[in-house]
Amino acid sequence: MSLNNSNRLMAFPKAGRWFVIGVIIGVLAAAVWGYRIYNNLFQDNTQKTLMLYIPTGAVFQQVVDSLKHHEYLTNVSSFQWVANHKKYPENIRPGAYKLNEGWSNNKVIDLLRSGIQTPVKVTFNNIRFREDLAARLAYYLEPDSATFLSALKNDKIASGYGLTHESFPILIIPNTYEFYWNTSPEKFIERMKSEYDHFWNDERKKKAADLELTPLQVVTIASILQEETNKNDEKSRMAGVYINRVKKGWLLQADPTIKYAMGNFQIKRVLKEYLSVESPYNTYKNAGLPPGPINFPDIVSVDAVLNAEHNNYMYFCAKEDFSGYHNFALTLAEHNRNAARYQHALNKSEIWK
Repeated sequence: MSLNNSNRLMAFPKAGRWFVIGVIIGVLAAAVWGYRIYNNLFQDNTQKTLMLYIPTGAVFQQVVDSLKHHEYLTNVSSFQWVANHKKYPENIRPGAYKLNEGWSNNKVIDLLRSGIQTPVKVTFNNIRFREDLAARLAYYLEPDSATFLSALKNDKIASGYGLTHESFPILIIPNTYEFYWNTSPEKFIERMKSEYDHFWNDERKKKAADLELTPLQVVTIASILQEETNKNDEKSRMAGVYINRVKKGWLLQADPTIKYAMGNFQIKRVLKEYLSVESPYNTYKNAGLPPGPINFPDIVSVDAVLNAEHNNYMYFCAKEDFSGYHNFALTLAEHNRNAARYQHALNKSEIWK
């Protein structure tokens, strides 16, 4: 005899019915929990693209605060939940990280845990003093300018590369480079040595040797060129003049070296009283080249020296039209005439110093 539906239900003990109900509730709760976990891990939780900078020594709360400040996350709590479960607070990696829009918590945390940074483009040119370079580097990278300057002035570091305090600037070749944001000053200098070795290839070394110059002498002349003119098309001719004077044993008499010795590149008119300044960089008193570069010359200036024009010019003077170009001369008499015209133009424009 078959049982009807009512009889079937009554056939199960009460405890059994509660067990079935409990299982159903458990399954539903697990499904809800699993859905929540899945969403926390894999659902998009970001609103825009962000370059996140995590300082050395930062703790998890600093990372969260930065993400909040930049309004990067849609749901901060879910990010914290996933971060804690993936033990990210114990694995903070400093650096710069590009985080994209539409990423999940899982993707963001995996990147931050990995320490795979997004390189920062660092550009420096027209740099005169180490203080200027330190400030420029600190603008792009994590260490402050004082930390960079301490390394750039550290003679022990320089000697480790076979250089002196005066010759150290030859390592620094202005350009655009990629660095990790938390690059230390020591690692920066190490990278510059690598770039220096790459720059001074066999071809450039041969050109320097053909001119009977060392790389240091080439860069030193280039640094003076860079202060003398911003006209790249006359730099090779000007380099030829300097090389002619060096080879003949003449005083270089380069005005930019006086400005460097006085620590003032804003001087527009080098007066006779300035020429007596006591400094190894005063090329009006000391024969030959100064002991090192007076700035960090760019590649164009260095290559202008390596490709110096073969000429017989011994003098040059800024043109009286203030065009930035120069008059070149073979003789002192011709040079004096050029100089008189320029000085007259300065007087007429009331430029006295």
